[in-house]
Amino acid sequence: MTQDEMKRTAAREAVKYLSIGDVVGVGTGSTTNYFIEELSEWGGAVGAIASSEATADRLRNCGVPILDLNGVESFSVYVDGADEINHKLEMIKGGGGALTREKIVAAVAKTFICIVDETKVVDVLGQFPLPVEVLPMAASYVSRVIRGLGGDPEIRKNFVTDNGNVILDTYGLSIENAVELERKLNNVVGVVTNGLFSERPADLMVVGGANGIKVTRS
Repeated sequence: MTQDEMKRTAAREAVKYLSIGDVVGVGTGSTTNYFIEELSEWGGAVGAIASSEATADRLRNCGVPILDLNGVESFSVYVDGADEINHKLEMIKGGGGALTREKIVAAVAKTFICIVDETKVVDVLGQFPLPVEVLPMAASYVSRVIRGLGGDPEIRKNFVTDNGNVILDTYGLSIENAVELERKLNNVVGVVTNGLFSERPADLMVVGGANGIKVTRS
């Protein structure tokens, strides 16, 4: 089974956790793109909350109505992928640059389902560079602070987030205490947010693998 086939298998499984009439939060990335196709084919959602402009465009193209999060007090399920996820269901996200909006949508959802292929499951987070979204004027300052924490930040070239900010991709971190690091980075002046999803981890991890589907609950 190819990696793409494993992603699609996880995406198809996630639809089983939806109910007719749900508002569904939808993340950003290659695995989530498969979920959008499955969501459209299922046809039971009344609308979707998109975590990025790219996801909103893809949902519209698939015929799924887009809803404004400000008009929704709460909703049942948020489905998104991850760049890495550990066995506590803590994640690194933001390889596609949508980490801030993803984190907002995840915060409002009652249930967060993370869909991944088996290559994304790790024992310790940090092999994938940790994205940190930063106000442009603060990029140099935040980089110095991150170096003081043992990281090696590089500004993502030719990239601006949907929010008009830049991303520092941070290498060299072995993240044993994700909650502590998430809080520490978010307290740095100029940081919008970082790509650690540990204070609000996934509630359910759906892993597509060579031997089929594995589901883990937090």
